[in-house]
Amino acid sequence: MSIKGKIHSFQSLGTVDGPGVRFVVFMQGCPLRCKCCHNPDTWDVSGGKVFDTEQVINKAKRYREYFGVDGGITVSGGEPLLQAEFVGELFRAAHQNGINTCLDTSGCIIDDAVLSLLQNTDRVLLDIKYTSDEKYRQNVGCGIQKPLEFLKLLNEKNIPVTLRQVIIPTVNDDDENVLKLKELADEYKCIDKIELLPFKKLCVAKYDDMGIEFPFSHIDEPTREDMERLNKLI
Repeated sequence: MSIKGKIHSFQSLGTVDGPGVRFVVFMQGCPLRCKCCHNPDTWDVSGGKVFDTEQVINKAKRYREYFGVDGGITVSGGEPLLQAEFVGELFRAAHQNGINTCLDTSGCIIDDAVLSLLQNTDRVLLDIKYTSDEKYRQNVGCGIQKPLEFLKLLNEKNIPVTLRQVIIPTVNDDDENVLKLKELADEYKCIDKIELLPFKKLCVAKYDDMGIEFPFSHIDEPTREDMERLNKLI
């Protein structure tokens, strides 16, 4: 019997959520409260719509011809590790159908269900939000230790990792931070790519609709020149 999960939304032909063209599943619920979060509407675990894994796989299979060699399913959020049992069964079903799997996560949870999920995970997009524990605690709501433990686990399991970070002017757009990311990539062989993503404020409308304040509304988006400078460092 298929496990049920709470899902916020789907994206049928994602091109920035892992290799190739992806069918993206955005899970509902997140234990973190990142000040730069673009999707506050995914926080509440009681929200979303209920699907079973068979329903989701059947949706994904409709787009199979677009996946090619590299594409497949990406599960994002919210935080997919919050529903690791569901995502684990979804990834098992994907592999049974010859579909590549990718997990987009903050790496904030490690338990038996997560360990089981990783057995059928082809790639992880790991969001290392900051490179200092202080900034993690100020701007995320947890420390840096858990994501680093998760990265160590991925390295032990030889799961390919794309390291991601949203670049926020005045918060983490300094050379020192980006060079520390590069040091992580040098330390862990599983990391084969680093992606620096520019901070965006399109989400302000969502915060306004929900009647809550966007904590980084006063911060400007990075310029193209800023991003080019930091990308040169890696």
